[in-house]
Amino acid sequence: MDSNTTTLPKRVDALVTATVIGKEGAGKTQLCASLSGGKRPASNYLGATVEVEKYSTGELALLDTPGILLRSDTETTRLALAQLVGDPVVLIVVAADRLTTDLNDLLPLVAGKRGGIVVTWFDQVANQEKARERLHHLEKEIGVPVHAIDARRLPQERRRELLASLREPLRFQKQSLEEPFALDLAQRTRPSSRSKGSIATSLRLLAGVLLLLLPALATIFLANTIAGWLDPAVSSWITPVIDSINGSPLVPNIVKAPLSGEFGLLPMGPFLLVWAFPTVLLYALILGAYKASGLIEAINQYLEPICRPIGLTGRDVVRVMMGLGCNVPAVIATRACSRCTRQPTIQAIAFGAACSYQLPASLSVFVAAGSPWLALVFLGYLAFSTFTYLWLTKPRAAPSDLTIINVGPSVHLCWPSPQAIGWEARSTIRQFVTQAMPVFFVICVAAAYLASSGVLAMVSRWLEPAMALVRLPAEAALPVIMASIRKDGIFLLTDSVATNQMTPLQALVGVFLAGSLLPCIVTVMTIARETNWSACARLLCRQAAAAVGFTLILAWGGALLVAALG
Repeated sequence: MDSNTTTLPKRVDALVTATVIGKEGAGKTQLCASLSGGKRPASNYLGATVEVEKYSTGELALLDTPGILLRSDTETTRLALAQLVGDPVVLIVVAADRLTTDLNDLLPLVAGKRGGIVVTWFDQVANQEKARERLHHLEKEIGVPVHAIDARRLPQERRRELLASLREPLRFQKQSLEEPFALDLAQRTRPSSRSKGSIATSLRLLAGVLLLLLPALATIFLANTIAGWLDPAVSSWITPVIDSINGSPLVPNIVKAPLSGEFGLLPMGPFLLVWAFPTVLLYALILGAYKASGLIEAINQYLEPICRPIGLTGRDVVRVMMGLGCNVPAVIATRACSRCTRQPTIQAIAFGAACSYQLPASLSVFVAAGSPWLALVFLGYLAFSTFTYLWLTKPRAAPSDLTIINVGPSVHLCWPSPQAIGWEARSTIRQFVTQAMPVFFVICVAAAYLASSGVLAMVSRWLEPAMALVRLPAEAALPVIMASIRKDGIFLLTDSVATNQMTPLQALVGVFLAGSLLPCIVTVMTIARETNWSACARLLCRQAAAAVGFTLILAWGGALLVAALG
């Protein structure tokens, strides 16, 4: 978010405040960024804006609202409509290829209010001179200025005209158009995703599944390759330092434990450089490219048919995919989901979206076990268990017709610019540096002191029967507990794996249990804030029970399979 943007729960007072409304994908956020002089590229997928954001032009304040879906029950639509209470100045934003439909839906919402209309994607309109003449007649009919622009490239003259019209706004005179009004496009920029025929449907489903899996698979492959280059160099540098500290009589044990002990910063710290940061960076860049290009919306539409059996839609699966970067913004993004599917979507994120902190920790454990290919088995079993979990817990009532929002208009597919990819990835990387790294250090220090003081051994003895149920050694208890606070805690399993206390199968079981038993504490707090503590508690109980059940199947079923093959 730009420095001149602020998240607002309600309308704010300013010298002149204009509320910007429109359907999803109309270009509201890009318009606000262009008017305010910001360089923020808008996300190229439907439902990207999930809260009201303020932009300042220096002369007035613009309130960018989430896309309005009149035949839906989304939280984002409620937030947008709440900004129309009273007598605000309203700027309606409509896409050139949906002008009649969008205006007939939105004009009744602004009856008697003051404001104007912006027609975006005007650069795609054929015969623009004739189109401007028709828009001039539309302007007279409705009674407010109508501005035809390309929100991505807004000339200063057009910007000044638009801002001037908002400083002295006129009142809307019509609540609908007297006759259909269409602008001819030079090219079809929003191709329909609804092709006929079973072959076309199957191809779209296949493309959707491949696009969904590609970020995780590409990240695992590239991160493993980068780690192969970095690990020897880092190990050759850090190992002598650890040996020197451990062998020095001048360093007290109270310092050795958190610095060079079993779970100390020096043995565990390289994980951040070798595994975590490359994985977080790669996934953030790939997901940024998906968002900026519109591919993430293609997944929405391609996967729609196969999501219904588990109570989700393609739109919901896109939010789950976002959770592979970080669960917290993904849970917030579910505001754009139907009320019928929001809770199952949050469940899917909490249970099955292995975030970009969990993924490198899991991969490092499998590498320590000498079986990096287990990462693919892990992702496959995680997908299977998530699908089954959602199917078993889906509401018995049929989904509401309001979920029709999930098969809405396509977005514009385009090549993502480096600036757009960087913008999408920047917040993830900043969060990793400012939040994940400090918390990881705290986990290492806490684990080191627990181990050196004997507390870890005592807790392990207490939990040994529970670990034995899933065929894990007692040493796996600490990583499971730590992973319930932060998913980075899974990395603590590497010590048991590297010292041959755990087999590759046990490494797989331990990673799955630690990753799925409970969401991290920050995600828990976000879920409680977005829903309520009672609903959050029920979700946690269901998830813990499901995780234990699927872990038992994996542990004992895997043992039988290994015995049969061996």
